[in-house]
Amino acid sequence: MTFTAKIKEEISSIENNILENEIILLTYLKYNSKIKNDTIEIVQENAKVARFIYKLIKSKYNIDIKIIVRIQKRFKTQQIYILEIKDKINLIKNDIKKIADKNYLESKEDYTAFLKGLFLATCSVNDPKNSGYHLEFTIKKQVDSLLAKKNLQKLNINCKLLKRENNYMLYLKEAEKISDVLKLLKSINCLFYFEDIRIYRDHKNMVNRLNNCDIANQEKVIKNGLKQIEDIAYLKENDLVRLLDEKSQIIISYREKYPEVSYSELAEIISLETDLTIGKSGINHHFIKIREIIKKHKKSTTK
Repeated sequence: MTFTAKIKEEISSIENNILENEIILLTYLKYNSKIKNDTIEIVQENAKVARFIYKLIKSKYNIDIKIIVRIQKRFKTQQIYILEIKDKINLIKNDIKKIADKNYLESKEDYTAFLKGLFLATCSVNDPKNSGYHLEFTIKKQVDSLLAKKNLQKLNINCKLLKRENNYMLYLKEAEKISDVLKLLKSINCLFYFEDIRIYRDHKNMVNRLNNCDIANQEKVIKNGLKQIEDIAYLKENDLVRLLDEKSQIIISYREKYPEVSYSELAEIISLETDLTIGKSGINHHFIKIREIIKKHKKSTTK
């Protein structure tokens, strides 16, 4: 079962009040039904969602609903459920129009019920275990996509809108925002699953960043040490060591012994093995002086 199907099944098992059920149903019908003059047809792949919508229709309108089960062999073999309504069509059509009425949805609970109906009708969410974070609502008409976008904004769900082939797509790619949607849907089991994977991936990414940072720092230390070894060799070749004070001479002798260590490590080694107490900044200061000596010598020899 897909991650999306698990969320939808969890939504379908939640108890709602009468008004919330009405909004869920009318939103679902608006976004996932074929409305003709004398028939309303609903196609649903998930048996539990189909049963949930069936109960909502039966409860609100007390009508007979024809159920057709077909085997679909596109991509993979699966059952699809078709609910066919032929009674009270005009009443249902008029009720569906309420969703677009600016005065119909008023409270946060109303907009959350709209979200539930929209999710059941149009939404898919990537399984975070297998791919990146992505949630999308696929909607046929532009006007309906704009209505959905506006209603979702009432819940601080700010989806991006994209035209894709014959449909319109509202989508989220931020893990935190997708998590917020799951909280509003009260899909607790799927939320815990999503958050567990999110925490694991965030931790893994942080460790990778730290490792990369450590590697980059180590490469920088080694490169710096090798450059200083070259500078020391230049001093010796040109009889410039005599220009250094005693501290600098001690430091270059230890740098030759430990070319791969950082300033901090070199300072600690020198402090432990000699009477010289020095820190990281002190090491750096002495090598700056050495570079100045080399720079002046090179300048004088090129005249």
